[in-house]
Amino acid sequence: QSRLVESGGGLVQPGGSLNLSCAIFGSTLDYQAIGWFRQASGKEREGVSCITNGDVPYYAGFAKDRFTISRDNANKMLYLQMNDLKPEDTGVYYCAAEISGIVPQNWYCGHDVWGQGTLVTVSS
Repeated sequence: QSRLVESGGGLVQPGGSLNLSCAIFGSTLDYQAIGWFRQASGKEREGVSCITNGDVPYYAGFAKDRFTISRDNANKMLYLQMNDLKPEDTGVYYCAAEISGIVPQNWYCGHDVWGQGTLVTVSS
């Protein structure tokens, strides 16, 4: 019954900022982690950032020092503040939650429940 709904994407110039939001519907008490993935045109989906229920954050190399993940537990919201955006950040950004505890080999958090994605375009 859990559902994730992203928002906040749009068109931004290089060097600009966006704050993505993920609204979490349903129970999240059994979530092991939650975070963000992205997929650029013609490329594989990749992890951006995630945070565990123990509040341990993880970042991809490209996101470190530019992006910040945060949660508002009371309002059941997840955020991704993205600063100094680059054209290569362009893509569809997805919110995903880990329930099972199964974590892929190439990332820090699982992805059992997905949102529909929000498009980020970084261009002049």
